[in-house]
Amino acid sequence: MKELILFGMTFVFVFLIYELFVVRKEKKGKSKKKPVEVRYLETRYKINLKGKEYKRLLNLVSVVSAFDIALVVTIIMVAKSFILELVLGAFLTLPIILVSYHLVGKIYQKKGKKKHV
Repeated sequence: MKELILFGMTFVFVFLIYELFVVRKEKKGKSKKKPVEVRYLETRYKINLKGKEYKRLLNLVSVVSAFDIALVVTIIMVAKSFILELVLGAFLTLPIILVSYHLVGKIYQKKGKKKHV
C-alpha cells in the first residue's frame, strides 16, 4: 500500500511540475525551443505536428514523463540497500523512458497514417 501512495504522490508532483514549467510555457509560445521529448518523437518517428495535435502531444508527454519517473522512484524505493537502489536507478531509467516514448511514437505514427489515407 505504501508503494501505491508513493507512486501516486510522485506522479502528481512530477506531473504538476512538468505542466507548470514545460507545457504551459510551450502553449503560451514563450519557449523558442521544443521540449526534448517532442524533438525526439519528431525525429525518430517522423511525426508532423500542428495546432491541437501539438498541444495534445505536450499533455501526453507530461503524463508519460510523470509515469516513468514515478515508476522508477517506486521500484527504487522497494530496494533495501543503497547500492541496489543506485544500480536499479541506473539500469531502469533509460529503458523505461525509451519503451514508453516508443509506444507514444507508434501511436502517433498510426494516427498520422489514418489521416493521410
